Amino acid sequence: MTDLDILDGLIAVQEKLFLARTGESQRVRQECADVLPGGVVSNWQDAPPGAVWIDRGSGSHLVDVDGTEYVDLHGGFGVGLVGHAHPAVVAAVSDRVRKGTHFAQPTADSVVVARDLARRFDLPMWRFNNSGTESTMDAVHLMRTATGRPKIIKVEGSYHGHHDSVQVSVYPSEEAAGPAGKPNSVPVGTAVPDPLVALTVVVPFGDLAAVERVLAENPDEIAGMIIEPVMMNIGLIPPPHGYLAGLRYLLHRHGAYLAFDEVKTGLGLAPGGATEWSGVVPDLICLAKALGGGLPCGAIGGTRELMGLITSGAYEQVGTFNGNPLTMAASRAVLTEILTDDAYAHFASLRTTMVEGATDILRRHRLPGFVRAYGAKGAVIFHDRLDHYRDFLAYPDQWGHAHWLYQHNGGVFLPPWGKCEQWTVSVQHSDADVRLFLSNLGRLAADLGAARG
Repeated sequence: MTDLDILDGLIAVQEKLFLARTGESQRVRQECADVLPGGVVSNWQDAPPGAVWIDRGSGSHLVDVDGTEYVDLHGGFGVGLVGHAHPAVVAAVSDRVRKGTHFAQPTADSVVVARDLARRFDLPMWRFNNSGTESTMDAVHLMRTATGRPKIIKVEGSYHGHHDSVQVSVYPSEEAAGPAGKPNSVPVGTAVPDPLVALTVVVPFGDLAAVERVLAENPDEIAGMIIEPVMMNIGLIPPPHGYLAGLRYLLHRHGAYLAFDEVKTGLGLAPGGATEWSGVVPDLICLAKALGGGLPCGAIGGTRELMGLITSGAYEQVGTFNGNPLTMAASRAVLTEILTDDAYAHFASLRTTMVEGATDILRRHRLPGFVRAYGAKGAVIFHDRLDHYRDFLAYPDQWGHAHWLYQHNGGVFLPPWGKCEQWTVSVQHSDADVRLFLSNLGRLAADLGAARG
């Protein structure tokens, strides 16, 4: 019997336990399915064997509608660097609510936030929106406006939101994806028309030669490239040494621009994100998630040249809720009061405990894989190699799903979708919190070992 056969059996047991623990979530979902498609408010919340409805969160913990408490390492898909109901965020938002919540006019907090982001990320000008999707959309629009060119480059397996330009080759099947060195551009579903798909050229992660080839084959057509500097939607994949600097050089040589999608990396990787971590400053940076302290948020930063297109009106960056008072108040608290040097030292301490502990468990129990972690983010990767999307396709789904179930049933809420996602720790997590994660991983390893005989 192979490890995958054993995992199938363990998954069946754990799914049965999961369903027994989440009866109220199942009931609520069934009752609301007539008004909420699928019984959830986002498809990504509907991971098998079922969505978990949450009642409340405090500090590093969540409580679901069944009354079950969890250590939260989900972080709302990486949003929760400050944890739940952080006193500084509660105070900032409470004060702002009493002064008014929406004016569609700027407030003073937006200036403080913009200056702090300029200092952290080494790009001088910033604008706000309300989501990561809007941030990456603005980046694509700015690169096209600046160059007058129609095409962009993106990485196979990367997710940059749900606007048409980037809904291409997110999770393509092996059959549709084409040659590994020269991937096809594959639309997500049927919502993106073929003429738009043709404007997004796909390359493998970490392959400078592929980018150089695309630039040569599409002379004066490439506006720029958008990339997660550390891939975080197919596990956790760092860039090869020199890759990000090489991209910037190649793109600039061909009159094109480089945009970092730091929606997930951003403040979670370092105070100045992957830009600080790598030492490479792109032309544009897209932020969202952690910046708002749990409120909807988005931001785009850029060079004076590119952001000047907004000033001149060549590109109209607009939105009724852009820079809204509640988000700006929360973001100011996040940047100036919470995500200090002490916060990143705390992340480093928790990260060391998790990486060393998980690595030891993998080795002692002869489990495949390794552990990767940067800043507040990390993942146990139960596979011998994960450097690009084709490695991800070869990585059996059972490992991530079994791990997620063991953690969930053991009182730790990891992001759903198994092998796709990574943990996020917050400033409010404790050593005891992350040691529960290690205990659950150890239980999975022990059960697998016992079944091996």
